Order: sequence, then structure tokens, then C-alpha cells
Amino acid sequence: MKKKIAIIIERANIALGGAERSVFELATALSAHGLEVDILAAKGQTNAKNIHILCQEQQGKRTCYFTFAKALREHLAENRYCLIHSVLPFDFADVYQPRGGSFAESILRNAASYQNKLTASYKRMTAFANFRRTILLRAERKLCKNPDGPIVAALSEYVAEQFKQHYGLDDRRLMIIPNGIKINKRIDTGRADKLRAQILAQLGLKEADEPVLFLFTANNFRLKGLAVLIKAMQLASRRKTSRQAYLIVAGNGKTHKYRRLAKKLNVHRKIVFLGAVRHIQNALSIIDAAVLPTFYDPSSRYILEAIAAGKPVITTKFNGATDLFVNDRHGKVIDCAENIPELAEAISYFTNTDNIRKASEAIAADNLEEKISISRVAKQLISVYNNL
Repeated sequence: MKKKIAIIIERANIALGGAERSVFELATALSAHGLEVDILAAKGQTNAKNIHILCQEQQGKRTCYFTFAKALREHLAENRYCLIHSVLPFDFADVYQPRGGSFAESILRNAASYQNKLTASYKRMTAFANFRRTILLRAERKLCKNPDGPIVAALSEYVAEQFKQHYGLDDRRLMIIPNGIKINKRIDTGRADKLRAQILAQLGLKEADEPVLFLFTANNFRLKGLAVLIKAMQLASRRKTSRQAYLIVAGNGKTHKYRRLAKKLNVHRKIVFLGAVRHIQNALSIIDAAVLPTFYDPSSRYILEAIAAGKPVITTKFNGATDLFVNDRHGKVIDCAENIPELAEAISYFTNTDNIRKASEAIAADNLEEKISISRVAKQLISVYNNL
């Protein structure tokens, strides 16, 4: 008989973001390794037999933590599982895998992303005005203080350090299982070529101009560092390079103030705002490098997807995805998003054709694609499960 496990997530809808998509990819990978996996969610739109929606009758997009906890306990009392894996801080789980890192660190880094000392201080002080976030933070702290609480499966070394620093979590309850993604995704070359032609037309360029296209993808443009990236583009444009850098911005974020900033800095002709991109692998196939100067990311799926596509990456040390590639070999790691000169230098570095080629060849030679595979994550988690 297959070992049956439950994975707890608040909303069973991959359209909502990377955390939801990751859980579904993980469930599929665990199933491929012989486990029977049920997903327990408060809300969601699905008819899949292995997905149980427990609070659909509740009003609103989000579900109260305590309401969901009660529904989960009732479901678990009636259904037997060998192991409970949760991405929310429920202390009755066996494994807690926080997709967003620790709530304590996310509050601090979100405040820092405003890049203003007074605003950052205000955001830190008022963080507890958000009732839902406060409940989750307290639940996470309680989970860590409970000596019989679950194993914490951290997505990166950065996340592991958060739990030690903010909650004093014992190393014996910490496991680092680096993030992973589904690899070998299909590329629609026809749509990809059409997208590249559209981008070049918007920039007023031809292929003969040999532009270097940098792709930035996010929904929270402030937290992921778009403003500093635009400023770095201005600084990089002043440098003498063999090829010119251009920035492609993809995502659902509001663009008005970033368009104004680009125009103010006179780099608006070097930037294209695409809006939401449904198939990121198509976009990655037609650009030269990925850039994400994030203020906070437990382990960015986007950076891992770029590596899987063989593209050099630029990000910050506040991104746990840096565990999975080597600085100055596969990409560049900036000490912080606010370091605009260092970011501009990294952009300029990858306007050199040889530097792009060397990084791409190193990604292939070091087999990074396999290292970031969700199958590797599943194998590591199964090892944790077997030792509980």
C-alpha cells in the first residue's frame, strides 16, 4: 500500500502565484515517487479527487486561520494520513515548509523595500495592524517554541537562518531542502518568435542591432526592486559597452510610477512593459539574461526558471535561490538591492557576448537544471518523511 500524505495550502489555485504552483508541482513529483498525495485547501476551484476544499462556504477570498484549522482537524479526524505536510504554520503538522520564508523576516524586508527610513520604520511599527499576518506570525513563533512541533523544511539557507535568528529554532528541527521547479517545460517557438518581434518593434530595433535583452518578472514591483533596476539601467547606459542593454518588464504590477521614473531618467526608450506573461518559458527563450534585484525572496522560482532555460541571472543575497548557482560563474549576486552601482556593473558585464556565453555554458556543464528539479526536492522530502 502506498504511503498517504496530506499537503496543506490555503488556496488550491495555481493562477494565484508561485507558492500555489510549487505545491501542485511537488504533489505531482511525490506521486511520481510512489506516494499517495492529497491536497487540503480552504478555498479553490477544482474537481480533482485528491484535492479537498474544506472552507468553500466561507465568504471572502481568504479564510480565517482558526476557521481553517478547525476544518483541518475535522478532516484529519475522519481521514488517515501517514504524514501531514503544511505550508501554513499549523503545529499539528509533521513538516512545516513555509513557501514565503518566515513571517518575521518578510515584515522587515517588506519595510526595507520602501527605501525610506521613516516609511520603513512606520511599516515595521504598523505591521501588526494586519490582523491576519499577526495571527500567522504568532502561530509560527508558537510552532517554533514548541519542542514537539514539526520539522521546518527551509527552502534555502537564507530561510533557515531566519528561523534561527528570529525564533531561536534548534538546528535539529531544521532541514534545508532547496527550492525546485518542474524542468523541461515546452517552448512554443512560434509564440516566442512573435513575442521577440513585438519587443524589438516597441524598442524600434532590428536584429542587426544586436540588443541585449534583460527580463525582469514579478507582480510586486516594489518588493522585487524594479525602481532600483530602472536607476541601474540609467547608470549602465552611460557606460561604453559593445552591445546595448534593454529591459523587458513582465508581471501584473501597476506600471504608472515606473514608467514616470523611466521617463524622468531618460531610459524609457530602453524599457518595454509587457504586462502579464502566461508562459514565462517562452519569454525566457528569447532574452539574454534574467534580473531580479529583490529586497526579499525566500527562493525565487523565476530565477530558477531562468537557470533551467540556460540564462545567466542577476539577483541579490536576499534571494534564497542563490544557493543553487555560483556567483561570478552562472550569474551575479548583488549585496543588496539598493546598491545601484553594483547592479549597473552586473548589467554591463552581461552586455558582453562572451560573458553571456560563458555563463550559459557553465550552467549546462554544471548540470544546474537537474539540481533545481522538483524531482530532487521530492526525493529529499521523502527522506525527511521516512526519518520522522
